[in-house]
Amino acid sequence: MRILAGILLGLVFVAALVYATLQETGVQCRVCVSFNGVQECRTGSGSDRDTAVRGAVATACAVLSSGVTQGIRCDRTRPDSVVCE
Repeated sequence: MRILAGILLGLVFVAALVYATLQETGVQCRVCVSFNGVQECRTGSGSDRDTAVRGAVATACAVLSSGVTQGIRCDRTRPDSVVCE
């Protein structure tokens, strides 16, 4: 009986994890950002458009900038293009 309860608990945990993961990737956006004369395009996903865009911009800026100050400036840069699905 204990083993069955453990298996059921494990299945519930896995199902909740899969459900939460699928909910977070409701929107996917491809964003291109130019910073210091270089352009980088990245894809981000999230539960809504704003979250997906912020994630894509942050990923692009991680490549384009070096240091905290440049990273903050890059994150505040308006993207060149945003395409969401």
